[in-house]
Order: sequence, then structure tokens, then C-alpha cells
Amino acid sequence: MNTTAQLIPARLRSGDMARVASVGLRTRRLRAALSALGIAIGVAAIVAVLGLSSSSQAGLLAEINQLGTNLLTVTNGQTFTGQAASLPLTAPAMIARITPVTKVADTGEVSTANVYRSSLIPSINTNALDVQAASLNLLPAVGTTIDQGSYLNAATATEPAVVLGAAAAQRLGIDRVYRGERVWLGGMWFYVTGILKPALLAPEIDDSALIGYPAARKYLDYSSTAANGTTTNGPPTTIYIRAQNNQVNAVDNVLANTADPESPTDVNVSQPSAALTARADAQGAFNGLFLGLGTVALLVGAVGVANIMIISVLERRSEIGLRRALGATRGQIRAQFLSEAILLALLGGAVGVVVGAIATTVYAHTKHWAVVIPTEAWAGGIASAILIGATAGLLPAIRAARLSPTDALITV
Repeated sequence: MNTTAQLIPARLRSGDMARVASVGLRTRRLRAALSALGIAIGVAAIVAVLGLSSSSQAGLLAEINQLGTNLLTVTNGQTFTGQAASLPLTAPAMIARITPVTKVADTGEVSTANVYRSSLIPSINTNALDVQAASLNLLPAVGTTIDQGSYLNAATATEPAVVLGAAAAQRLGIDRVYRGERVWLGGMWFYVTGILKPALLAPEIDDSALIGYPAARKYLDYSSTAANGTTTNGPPTTIYIRAQNNQVNAVDNVLANTADPESPTDVNVSQPSAALTARADAQGAFNGLFLGLGTVALLVGAVGVANIMIISVLERRSEIGLRRALGATRGQIRAQFLSEAILLALLGGAVGVVVGAIATTVYAHTKHWAVVIPTEAWAGGIASAILIGATAGLLPAIRAARLSPTDALITV
């Protein structure tokens, strides 16, 4: 009896326990792989969802920082009676006098005109495009540049010339500026001089056809009456302001009163980068559904692990009986099968982390995002796999430990 006790140590070393626990996996590889597949899918889904969300957020924030967070916009709001308010003609010039302001540009929406690819298109098919009169210094203020052709200048701003936003050009089917390229705008032909790159901080520019203020007054009757009774350009509807980075809040506080001292409540002031940053922060709210699907896959994997461990206990009764007869304790039997379940889930979790990381990397590269895989994504995936393996293997391990050597060997 003492000799038997010496053959079986009271406590298995970690290496011996791992080797014993891996026997069932190594001898039944296909079944083990299929059981671990559910764990791998669930962990991969969790890692990919969190990784893609973080990468998308990082890409958006990096782009916002590159374009600058110092852009402010002033738009016409509503009067007390609910009517659309009108910004004063002097608003851009008054705002430019604020000391920390570095750039001021403006646009005026010409609501009476629409733009079409040709004169044969029904007037109802507007493609949700706007016609806007624009100042000549608009592009640096909104943070975009020309993609094709050239922007308006002092000469073309007075002629029937138009610059298309990125989305407007796409909807009109124009991807390049050719000599003589033109669109039907406001009941006459306007020649296309340029196409803009997307304006992330001013998406309304993307959906617009931009013409000069003088051209809007001359050809589309977009005009106002000045204080001295003369006819001048139409009023601005949106003013874009760039301020010194450390003075953005100070400028924000005085914009409404500066733009319209008589009716500051009729003026809307916003910071586009703040809205985009909030959108980036809110992206995590849409991850709940996908994380839920990953959790379901993990639960399915847990059922698979529990099932294979129960079957493994039934198939290996002779092994259990023999080890018990040689002196293995109930705790060692229990630890063997529990370790096997954890090892099976851990392998599935490791594969899932790798697959999720690869999926995140490939998709982030296609979108030109920085690859970000949060620590909680892969660490949480591995921890979830280990927890599920331990939970799923606990009952089969207890059942295996309860088998007496006699009963186990009789059923062989």
C-alpha cells in the first residue's frame, strides 16, 4: 500500500497535469476542434467588434485633429414667430474683427435654384442637392481642397461657373472636369470648373453646387437691399470661422451677439468637430448587438465543451477506474477533466483572438485607419474562454471524480 502511494504523488505538478489533460484532446482532435469552434467564433466576434470600433473611432478622431477642432459655424435660426431668420450682410465682416478669429468664410443658400445633369431631367429629381453662393476663401475655412479642376476666383465668381461638392459630383455622374463640362443650374447652363474633396467638418458643402456671390445675384437674382437702398449680394446663411485653438470657447461665447447684435437669439452657433467627436464616442452604443451575438456564440461553445466532456467521461471510465485503482485521488481526477475543459476552451479562445485581430487589421487597412485592438478585447476574450471552459467542465469533472474504481472498471 505504501508502494502504491509512492507511485502516485499526492499532488501532480503543473506540467504533468497539462500533459494528462491534453490526452483527450490529442486523441480526439476532430471532435475537440469542432467543440472549440464555438468558443473561437464568439471570441473572434468580440475582438473584431471592439477592435473595429476602436480603430474607427481612432481614425475619425485623427482626421478631426488633422482638420482642426477650431472650426465654428454660425447659421441663421428662427425668429420668435417661427419664421426663418436672416443673418445681417455685415455679419462676416463683424465676426472677422474678433481678435482670436483667423479665418472667416460664408455661403448663402439659393433656395430658388436647383442643379441637374441636363435640362431634360424632370425638375422633381433634385438629388437632394443645394445651390449655394460661396465666398472665395471658403476652402481653407472648411478644411477641404480641390480634387479636380480649380476653385472659383475673382473672375469666375462673376460668370456662370460652378464648383461641385464631392457628393454632388458623384450624384450628377461627373467624376472629372473636362473642357466644356456643364450642368443645368437655375434654368441655364453653368460650366463646371472644379470638384471638391469631401469636407468632413462641413458635410453640407459635399451636397452643394457652389457659385460666386456676384454670379448668384446676376443670374439667379440672389440679392439683398443694403441700408443705402442699393442692391447687393444675397445674405449669408452659414458663416465658417476658424479661431485660435486656445480661444475657441471665448469666440463661441461672443459669436451670436457679434453676428446679429439686434437679435442674437436668432443665430445658431455650433462646433462641427464637437459633434463628430460625440459621434465617435457614441459608436460604442451600437456594439451591444454584435457583442450579444458574440456572447451567444460563446454560450453555444460552452454547451459544446460541456457535451464533449460528458461524453469523454463516459468513454474513459476504464482510464478513470485504472487511475483510481492505482491511487489517484478524487481531486486529481476532478482536476484532470476540469483542466482538459479549460485547455479546450483556451485553445478556442486563442484562435478566436488571432482571427479577430486579423479581421480588424485587414478591415482597418482598407479604411486607412490605425489598427487599435483594446486590451480588454483580447484579454476579455481569453478570460471569457477560460471562465466558460471552467464552468462547462465543472459538472463532468465532478461526475468523473465520483466514480469509484470498482464501478468504473465493471462498466468496461
